[in-house]
Amino acid sequence: MLSQDKIKRINELANKKKTEGLTKTEEKEQKELRQEYLQSFRNSFKNQLHSMKVVDPEGTDVTPQKLKDEQEKNKKH
Repeated sequence: MLSQDKIKRINELANKKKTEGLTKTEEKEQKELRQEYLQSFRNSFKNQLHSMKVVDPEGTDVTPQKLKDEQEKNKKH
């Protein structure tokens, strides 16, 4: 998870870009922070998927095989 300080900085840069614009250094920092945020988000989402189990109304496990394979692969790591 991204730290609160970094999220705050992302928002500061976004607001500054809207009001007065960013310097080249700030643009680079914003891009790097956004990439870090997206990577953190993707990792978190993947972790959620890897712990998911799909069950139909009758109680039968209907988790897609592709997801089961990924979950099994991650158990080995």
